[in-house]
Amino acid sequence: MYKNRLLAIAVFCCVAMGAQAQHYLGLATGEYSAINSLYLNPASISGAKEKIVVNLFSLNLAVDNSLGTFSKLGDIGKGSTDAFNLSGKRDQPFSLVAPALELRLPAILVSLNDEHQQSFALTTRVRAMNQFNHFDPSLYQSITSDEYVDQDYQFTTTKFNWTVHAWSEIGLSYALKVLDNGPHKLRAGITLRYLGGVKYLGLKGRNFDASYKKGSDTVFASHSDLSFASNAIKSDDVFSNGVTGDAVFSSLFGAKSGSGFGMDIGVSYTYTFDGDELSDEDNSGDARRITVSAAVRDIGAIKYKQGENFVVNVTGNGYLTGQGLEDHTNSYQEFRNYVVTQGFTVDTGSFATKVYMPTTMLFGVDYQIIKHIAVNATFIGNLANRQNYGNSYYGRFTITPRFENKFFTVALPLGYSWLAKDIKMGLGFRVAGFFFGSDDMLALLSSNQHGMGFYFGGYVPIFKKHKKDRF
Repeated sequence: MYKNRLLAIAVFCCVAMGAQAQHYLGLATGEYSAINSLYLNPASISGAKEKIVVNLFSLNLAVDNSLGTFSKLGDIGKGSTDAFNLSGKRDQPFSLVAPALELRLPAILVSLNDEHQQSFALTTRVRAMNQFNHFDPSLYQSITSDEYVDQDYQFTTTKFNWTVHAWSEIGLSYALKVLDNGPHKLRAGITLRYLGGVKYLGLKGRNFDASYKKGSDTVFASHSDLSFASNAIKSDDVFSNGVTGDAVFSSLFGAKSGSGFGMDIGVSYTYTFDGDELSDEDNSGDARRITVSAAVRDIGAIKYKQGENFVVNVTGNGYLTGQGLEDHTNSYQEFRNYVVTQGFTVDTGSFATKVYMPTTMLFGVDYQIIKHIAVNATFIGNLANRQNYGNSYYGRFTITPRFENKFFTVALPLGYSWLAKDIKMGLGFRVAGFFFGSDDMLALLSSNQHGMGFYFGGYVPIFKKHKKDRF
């Protein structure tokens, strides 16, 4: 009984206030997967080794957090092993992405063998993220732990954000070589996207203090300053209705709940140490190259129009009971009337709302050591304002050695995550146009891992012909 009512009290923080993504590192940073490389940096497709690429699909699913760790996946279900164990500091806020999902749909890339090495691509994909940023662990435990109702707790949490968002994208990419001076080459690229909003739920909290006495049905909330906006009241609607079947088709080609525009921009500079132009083009011979790249990705936002979503702002102090919330959450108006009588100030209405993209910056260095063997270093950092409605990524630095030729790639990404503050290790394979792997797979091998993920997919490449092709 208490558990159900306390869960209802948590609705005040999550509803009545109304998968750190993977990047296919090693494959997308390689020379023979341009259709995946363009999502890291659109400049990378200029001079692509493929003449034409037809993308079939790829699926990318990941989770990561700073609250707790996963047991070794092979041990889950054995004895008393729990799948998830709280390990973060109980007095510090945590962040969590669970899950981050990306479905890349049919796409085509065309690369010209002209003087400027122009490339074009038309891409489609659907993405969804469920993200808690800077949340208090006591709030999480009050919702998820059956034992937590048997103890007193209080917490203060500030500047927190919960965003669940599902959207679709149609992108047009263009890249070209802007400088070719002996061993020096400079390339630039841009991707413009039309964004189709499916469903979202956003919670912004500037401050929320709460105290609870064990065995009671009442939480005292003070100094509350919260904003909630959504076109879907329940967060699970975003995933169950937002990224499958008719909703995906409708989002790509039909009427939109929200719409907007996005953009990626990038540049890359390549210096060839030795070897002739032919060996630089096809990785044969003794040419050694270093490429330095930079990009800003996911610039933009989706606007949900007035009349198609609802906004609630809650401020003040008051007492909330589980039974009271259970009895007054059937509609926004009913909830508003209830919390006003409990002492809070509530403003509600239908307003236009912007949900921002997870904007990031990327810096990379790729060094070809010898024929077919290279090492890449990539840093991805957040540029999004986490106090806006919207999702964001967390910093990660990864070093990835790889072996690759036209038909085969194997890569071993090893990196550090600023979200979980731990080491990530992955593995990527490509055979012709089919690939699978993970940027974070240690949970398959050991316990106490904060995240995990996998990806797989396929595309059909038609390579350019060179005077020499030696593999």
